[in-house]
Amino acid sequence: MKATASSGQRERLVIVGNGMVGHHCVEQLVSRGALQRFEVHVFGEERQRAYDRVHLSEYFGGSCAETLALCEQDFYGVSGVHLHLGEAVLEIDRERFEVVTAEGRYGYDQLVLATGSYPFVPPIEGSSGNARLVYRTLDDLDAIRAAAASARRGVVVGGGLLGLEAANALKSLGLEAHVVEFAPRLMPVQLDGEGGAALKAQIEALGVGVHLSRATQSISAGEDYRYRMNFDGGEHLETDLIVFSAGIRPQDALARACGLDIAARGGVVIDNHCRSSDPRIFAIGECASWNGSVFGLVAPGYSMARNLAALLMGETAGEFTGADMSTKLKLLGVDVGSIGDAHGATPGARSYRFIDEANSAYRRLVVDASGKHVLGAVLVGDNSYYDTLLQYAQNGIALPADPAALILPQGGGAPALGADALPDSATICSCHNVSKGAVCAAIDSGCGDLAAVKGCTKAATGCGGCAALLKQVFEHELTARGVAVDKSLCEHFAYTRQELYGLVRVEGIRTFNELLERHGKGHIGCDICKPAVGSILASCWNQPIMDPALVPLQDTNDTFMANMQKNGTYSVVPRIPGGEITPDKLIVIGQVAKKYDLYTKITGGQRIDLFGAQLHELPLIWGELIEAGFETGHAYGKSTRTVKSCVGSTWCRYGVQDSVGMALRLEDRYKGLRSPHKLKFAVSGCTRECAEAQSKDIGVIATDKGWNLYVCGNGGMRPRHAELFATDLDDETLVRLIDRVLMFYIRTADKLQRTSVWRENLEGGLDYLKQVIIDDSLGLASELEAQMQHVVDQYECEWTNALGDPEKLKRFRTFVNDRRADPDVHFVREREQRRPAAPLHLIPTVEEAV
Repeated sequence: MKATASSGQRERLVIVGNGMVGHHCVEQLVSRGALQRFEVHVFGEERQRAYDRVHLSEYFGGSCAETLALCEQDFYGVSGVHLHLGEAVLEIDRERFEVVTAEGRYGYDQLVLATGSYPFVPPIEGSSGNARLVYRTLDDLDAIRAAAASARRGVVVGGGLLGLEAANALKSLGLEAHVVEFAPRLMPVQLDGEGGAALKAQIEALGVGVHLSRATQSISAGEDYRYRMNFDGGEHLETDLIVFSAGIRPQDALARACGLDIAARGGVVIDNHCRSSDPRIFAIGECASWNGSVFGLVAPGYSMARNLAALLMGETAGEFTGADMSTKLKLLGVDVGSIGDAHGATPGARSYRFIDEANSAYRRLVVDASGKHVLGAVLVGDNSYYDTLLQYAQNGIALPADPAALILPQGGGAPALGADALPDSATICSCHNVSKGAVCAAIDSGCGDLAAVKGCTKAATGCGGCAALLKQVFEHELTARGVAVDKSLCEHFAYTRQELYGLVRVEGIRTFNELLERHGKGHIGCDICKPAVGSILASCWNQPIMDPALVPLQDTNDTFMANMQKNGTYSVVPRIPGGEITPDKLIVIGQVAKKYDLYTKITGGQRIDLFGAQLHELPLIWGELIEAGFETGHAYGKSTRTVKSCVGSTWCRYGVQDSVGMALRLEDRYKGLRSPHKLKFAVSGCTRECAEAQSKDIGVIATDKGWNLYVCGNGGMRPRHAELFATDLDDETLVRLIDRVLMFYIRTADKLQRTSVWRENLEGGLDYLKQVIIDDSLGLASELEAQMQHVVDQYECEWTNALGDPEKLKRFRTFVNDRRADPDVHFVREREQRRPAAPLHLIPTVEEAV
């Protein structure tokens, strides 16, 4: 028996549950000096200390339990809190004020239940073993990983938030993934019908099967796979494993057993101070039911924890009166956002909808009957609108005259609200309930940089979704106080990227160390300045990136001149200018792919990707490809990737110009160009636009008089149409203007800034860009053209350069003194792909390879 007694005058405080909410409660208590008042004991049923369940899926991407941990290993010991891991509380003895575990009895004066929730598994005949997995804890994920090792297909039952996360986990393990949902749409709580349809289309495009309106009646033995899921109506689906994610239920068993009031739909009944029906016992997080509602997001749980900590410390505590369940997520790489009354259930509510079936994007704006205030919103496919709409909804900001403008395509989300338009009460960070006023107070108290504000307020340290808005408010408030905003690249360089580019170009600086000595501070640089300077040097001088002085500046992809895939192998992408290829070269690609057992895929940029190459195989593969006449496609770099082309006037009856010939000319000219972000081109032979030129950084469309030039478009997460820049150009004028545009972009853009974002940030917009490039208003035209010609003249295939240098080839050995592959990493063929059976930490890092 371990009956604890009060230590001096300290009360005994027991917290049952060491999840995210329970841990946050401990943090709040410690920061308020609670250890002077309480002897605190925390009980966790799991073996691991509190970890981040919001990013649980990263566990399959290489993160470990330690990476996901919410605190340092010695946090509890240093703070004086007694942490009992792997020790479940079995009973609450309310008469003796004790909790009971297998190890003994522990007394309490105050008791906090933070037991969270458990996954609901519907009672289905035949569900057991690998047919009854759940997605909730690290142990659950270990079980899924073990089951996946001998599986080909996995099914998730439940198409809500966690269900789609689980499907992503199965996909990351190399399985064919399916989602089965009882409702007629995915994420039925957050999305309406159109939003669910858009999400379904995007997820199916990623190769995940979606089965809606399916009720599983039983699970039996399968024929081609281990199990057969038998649906109501006679349909079935076979699979090797089944993960249930059909919702959660409050973990209220302890409370029920000791007689606390329980809500009709589960959960410990609490008041506005998180107090249960027993005045000594409180409940926070998903195990608590306030006004009949259980809140399944972390932000409401954090709010409860903060209020309770203040109450326990005798401070003036706020009341918990519900929570905003707005959420912004990325599920299987797809943006999804839901704000407020997303379904328009408020009487008199009206909606504006934007539906883009071509791109499976959807946005809905719900306004009140007066049309003056936002009630809610639904976003699928582009969350760049989320922050602005959330501020309108949360702060009652009056809508513009045309509310639909807030969800119509803008190229960069909804027209942003200026920081000055937000009231002090505006919530910047919902995870930690940080208002604009709190950010301002932190600045006034002496927080002079963004890191200090984050440390003081905790803003942007939860899910991180508010980071951009926090930066905007921080910089606005500094400017309003007459403080110059520090836009230094990093702690080593008190310059912007644009300023560093000017220094490198004007002073002829060729190495990072030279730039650091002349204009920086410190000795080695960091992960921010090194790749940024590496990009600048490459853009200016185009030296081989494998030169010893330049290698340390490259990220993993550039270091090995190949894209590292999530399973630790690499992809090989030879350049195929304009998509034009000879039969002999096509045969060589097939022979190489067959010889090295590579998965092949034709890309949207008219090239062929070869996936699954191991590190030591890269020089061998490239040796064969280069011998056949190929050269690197720079698919690994922030550089020119592709110039897509239709067949043009050579073959097409609609073509009015030789689009293939122009595509070949452009790709040959710009193939070695390094830039702040990747560049994609396209050339269409007529206005039918088969090469999709208007979605590219540089788009060229043929007319009967020449070429129309479009600039600064892109696809991706923030698609933006390119803008018409010049019309009816002859070949030479077209090339000259492209030279100027690209070099002006490289000279003035920020680090990792795409052409579309650069163009949106240009003061004066497109008219200003035309003045600089076409009218030569700054007198830069000749200089920009000369700089581009220098890059063109310096071009050298990076892989050809590396293959001719024995020292550079050593980088592609798993072991410095051995050419063989790592014997601890084994690859197995599965679904025409290869994935490592060994953990990712066994794959060599850059430093290990060197």
